[in-house]
Amino acid sequence: MSDNVKCPKCNSDLTYPDNEIMICTQCFHEWNPEEKIVEADNTDKVLDSNGNELKDGDTVVVIKDLPVKGAPKPVKAGTKVKNIRLTSGDHNIDCKIEGFGAMGLKSEFVKKA
Repeated sequence: MSDNVKCPKCNSDLTYPDNEIMICTQCFHEWNPEEKIVEADNTDKVLDSNGNELKDGDTVVVIKDLPVKGAPKPVKAGTKVKNIRLTSGDHNIDCKIEGFGAMGLKSEFVKKA
């Protein structure tokens, strides 16, 4: 089994050939090892409300009042948030906001500063 190729989806080495394709036994992903993998180059970009690309460490400004569960007041529009960290998921920005602490924000409610 030295000719097995790692699965491009889950990186498992438990794969087997089936005619021209390879099949992963862990996630059941099927692919042709002869084709170039374009999915690896196509990374998801996180865009702000104006369509600017955000990166780790950027500074952003909140564009509308955002209610916070368990807090008596919302995060006000115009609040500057420094040193953001991008994550995957619905709330794709992790940050610390003064007076609120660590929280997750959606990129659609911020603009790049």
